[in-house]
Amino acid sequence: GVASEASSLAGHLELGNLVVLYDSNGIQIDGSTNLGFTEDVLKRYESYGWHTLEVADGDNDLVGLTRAIETAKAVKNKPSIIKITTTIGYGAAKAGSAGVHGAPLGADSLAAVKKLFGFNADQKFVVPEDVYKYYGERAAQGAQTEKVWNELLAKYAQAHPKLHAELSRRLEGRLPEGWEDVLPRYSPSDKALATRKLSETALSALAAKIPELMGGSADLTGSNLTRWKDAVDFQPESTELGNYAGRYLRFGVREHGMAAIGNGMAAYGGVIPFTSTFLNFISYAAGASRLSALSKLRVLYIMTHDSIGLGEDGPTHQPIETMAMLRATPNYLNFRPADGNEVSAAYISALQHSDRPSVLSLTRQNLPQLEGSSIEQALKGGYSLHTYGSGSKLDLLIAGTGSETSIAVDAAKLLAEQGLTVKVVSMPCLELFSAQSDEYRHSVLTPGVPSISVEALSTFGWHKYVHCPIGIDTFGASGPYLELYELFGLTPEAIAKKALKIVDYYKSTPVPTLALEF
Repeated sequence: GVASEASSLAGHLELGNLVVLYDSNGIQIDGSTNLGFTEDVLKRYESYGWHTLEVADGDNDLVGLTRAIETAKAVKNKPSIIKITTTIGYGAAKAGSAGVHGAPLGADSLAAVKKLFGFNADQKFVVPEDVYKYYGERAAQGAQTEKVWNELLAKYAQAHPKLHAELSRRLEGRLPEGWEDVLPRYSPSDKALATRKLSETALSALAAKIPELMGGSADLTGSNLTRWKDAVDFQPESTELGNYAGRYLRFGVREHGMAAIGNGMAAYGGVIPFTSTFLNFISYAAGASRLSALSKLRVLYIMTHDSIGLGEDGPTHQPIETMAMLRATPNYLNFRPADGNEVSAAYISALQHSDRPSVLSLTRQNLPQLEGSSIEQALKGGYSLHTYGSGSKLDLLIAGTGSETSIAVDAAKLLAEQGLTVKVVSMPCLELFSAQSDEYRHSVLTPGVPSISVEALSTFGWHKYVHCPIGIDTFGASGPYLELYELFGLTPEAIAKKALKIVDYYKSTPVPTLALEF
């Protein structure tokens, strides 16, 4: 589970500032934990490299608990876990049972608990004056602590103005001036490259400009291409593999833990986390990656090998439904860039949106730099790439994403040779496109024109944007990627053949207006 993955890594990293309080009450929703959980948790954590402690009477022994916490804080070369044995619902009629796990205590049981702790059982929603007084004193102590901190920070600003400015910028969540300017721009004459390789170039430039950018891969660094040349690994110096000033994390095969750690880093602030694995394996992290969106956290998910284009690894590795799941998740930005300009735009948008996680879905195979693409256009999520053919009226619109956009271009060229006028639309991010004005979206997805989409993924969700989505609604297959594209009918020739049928169909049938929420 996610806790085991994160705890294992914490032990390896020797995170001595981490102290975990483990409430061991022996109860789960179904009843006793003995129904399915009989392991020795502390021995497991010892094997992770943790320092372990135990408080036998967590219901009453506050002195022992305080002592254990202080002992744990003194251990600096290991994280610590304190097992605290408690009684769930202590003092209630159903104490120590699943009956108090998620159900109301009831009036009689609640009265018994109040009496046990010295409260008036007849009073409700009452806070004793001594509690108000205690919290007031704590607030005053906190205010004094903050005052001391602010004075220290002011002295630091005088002694080290540049460092203070940098610290303040990071704590406030502001990006460095001119950071977007380091991202490359491309033209059609530039070399065809996989978007994961283009991402490596972009990430390397950003890492040099944005020092708070920090992250790593779940044991796929060489495939994800997420480690820049002069990166230092975040490792305890005892390993001789890096140091705590390092910014590159080796998450290991711990996708769920990786995403949860990214959430924690983003929530804490001062750093911008990125995580990486194959796109299909974000499903292993779904519990935590969903929380990125729910919690409005800026976590970058750099996901490579994004389709059947990964080839011989086959259907276990080839995402089909994955992007549909991500697009259905509220508050996500999901990018499937088609070339270098769109990769740069994806990073700009991902970093600009401080309250949304982003998935960058990247190819293993090389893609051409497209005519008509630009960073500025791609930031709108969808745009008119180019029109092929000489007619005054459009016969067809083809929308593509990622690796299939260049295939859509080649299909449009074949159709133009047959006398059709075809507009190609690139849609690297449906969420950004959907946020544009009605007028803009109409200008891109021209009303009254038959339209198709081309994406080597599930067609689910595309009927909102086009009349006939072309994709893959089965699992993939193992083989050389070009042969797979032919097998699944995702070649320019196959798409052009389907397109002609669609155009012919709408010659005698009114072209419907799509529910684009205009």
